[in-house]
Amino acid sequence: MKPLEILESFWGYKQFRPLQEEIIQSVLDKKDTLAILPTGGGKSICFQVPALCNPGICLVITPLVALMKDQVAQLRKRSIQAEAIYSGMSKREIDILLDNCRFGDIKFLYVSPERLKSELFVERAKLMPVNCIAVDEAHCISQWGYDFRPSYLEISNFLTLFPDVSKIALTATATSVVRQDIVDKLQFKNEQVFQGSFFRSNLSYQVSCQPLTSDYILDRLLKMSGSGIIYVRSRKKTQEIARLLARHGIKAHFYHAGLTHQERSARQDAWINNQFQFMVCTNAFGMGIDKPDVRLVLHEGAPDSIESYYQEAGRAGRDLKKSVALLLMQPSDKHQMLNQIELAHPEASFLKSVYQCLANYYRIAIGSSLLESYDFDLNQFCTTYKLEVRPAFFALKKLEEEDFIQITETSSAQSRLFVPISNTELYSFQLKHPEYDLLIRAVLRIYGGEIFTTYRQISESHIASMLQITPNDVKKALSQLDSMTVVNYQGAKELPQLTFTQARQNAQQLTLNYKRMRERKTLAKEKIQAMVHYTENQSVCRAQVLSSYFGEELDKTCGICDICRNRKIQKESLSYQKEILSYLSQKGDASPEELRQGLNAEINEKLLGKQIDEMITKEILFYSQSGKLSLKKLKI
Repeated sequence: MKPLEILESFWGYKQFRPLQEEIIQSVLDKKDTLAILPTGGGKSICFQVPALCNPGICLVITPLVALMKDQVAQLRKRSIQAEAIYSGMSKREIDILLDNCRFGDIKFLYVSPERLKSELFVERAKLMPVNCIAVDEAHCISQWGYDFRPSYLEISNFLTLFPDVSKIALTATATSVVRQDIVDKLQFKNEQVFQGSFFRSNLSYQVSCQPLTSDYILDRLLKMSGSGIIYVRSRKKTQEIARLLARHGIKAHFYHAGLTHQERSARQDAWINNQFQFMVCTNAFGMGIDKPDVRLVLHEGAPDSIESYYQEAGRAGRDLKKSVALLLMQPSDKHQMLNQIELAHPEASFLKSVYQCLANYYRIAIGSSLLESYDFDLNQFCTTYKLEVRPAFFALKKLEEEDFIQITETSSAQSRLFVPISNTELYSFQLKHPEYDLLIRAVLRIYGGEIFTTYRQISESHIASMLQITPNDVKKALSQLDSMTVVNYQGAKELPQLTFTQARQNAQQLTLNYKRMRERKTLAKEKIQAMVHYTENQSVCRAQVLSSYFGEELDKTCGICDICRNRKIQKESLSYQKEILSYLSQKGDASPEELRQGLNAEINEKLLGKQIDEMITKEILFYSQSGKLSLKKLKI
């Protein structure tokens, strides 16, 4: 099938978005391709369509487990076979999946860059019929980017193992420096670079010093149609604002990383299906979301980089209808952001101490635990070693950035099931053990024959509903079947997973890249200063500021951001002032109504009234005894 036929057949679209067709052709021509498309620009189709044009499997390298799972689910909905390998999976599960990728009909395999360190994975990948390799979130390879990950530096070595395979790197945000760094680090030859415009003509960027008070929220949201996202600073505030909205008849819910996987998934689905209007959340929400009718993205406080803000704000208006990205920034926020730099970049001695605590916590010997995953409870960890939560959190983030560990949220760990015996053997077991017959039949009815070939994500609640028993009964029965080796059952893990991406080192000799750590701290300051500059700007179109940051110079203003609107109002006000002065000079005193009728311009009554009040305040006009507007007479 040709690309357009595949697009229509699997996605139902009759035409590509801008640049998609050119990018796809570049991949099909086996050119090293870099695609920079803004949030909502359709990046995934740029590697999914060409991968479906040819036999074989596409390897997708991405650091975001939530995005892996979302794309796998979306592909499966379209009857496209896709799988993902992520932390928390058993060796047996990974082994079966890799066999299916080699011998089965799987078209897409999503892996993290850390997986490329596994000799087992690399050797098995060499045997796969790979037709394309996609490097998603490619900005992570550049230390000048906002989300650098050293593990991405391993990718270029992996790519050399597939010299004749199409390669594509994709990102939503990259400055000119980061763009060149991606090409260099991936060792692209004769590369084709495609960059979409960062300009969103339907998105009105606005900044206000207004605090996020209940009155402001209600005044703004009560009259709003469509759905919205409200980003706030704390988990506690997500609940407070969601409840405030609910009390006033606005359907809203809250979302943060502390919720269980089931809660997060259910709320995300309910919001996407318009069961409530507003999601009040921390920045844990939004990855992989493609809801077209988001009319407002409101931020309480600025993210720590323009890249992060652009991505989060860009979740508004994907249907190309007018939408608003509103940022509320208090004068004190700037100092708080700069002060957090020190907290987010702890001293090497503290990093070594926290790393040693991790080794003790899991009783890990030096040289062991490469790519091993463990349940991780931050609060329990901090209590055990008498650490303050916030400094410990940032130390763990820095250890993650330095590629010693990876922490994956609970969303990566749903229950999974695999039947390692044949259909005939399973049937024989059912005859001998009738007490399990209904359960097994329910599982097969819901999940089908695929459960004999690969691990499937399952819902104990769904199975329980069919059998009219409790989910705990299902979990207990599946665990018993697992102990009898009839099934391989892995229950859901509500705790995040901590993975050692390098074999455990001696903490005192931890191989920290001190030069890079200093440069990253300096870069973090520069990114915060760029974000602050964006919020403090009062003269340049906000769309122009954002586009310029990414190296795109717009030759026109957006006309709809707060800066452009204020400029338009000022221009109209000046025009009204001139007309008022001209009219009263020629016609003499006039009532406001006579003035409205006498002016030539198409009247904005609210703006005209405001201009009259301002001219009275400045003593250019006054009301005469007859109640008419009169020009102030100059004394000679």
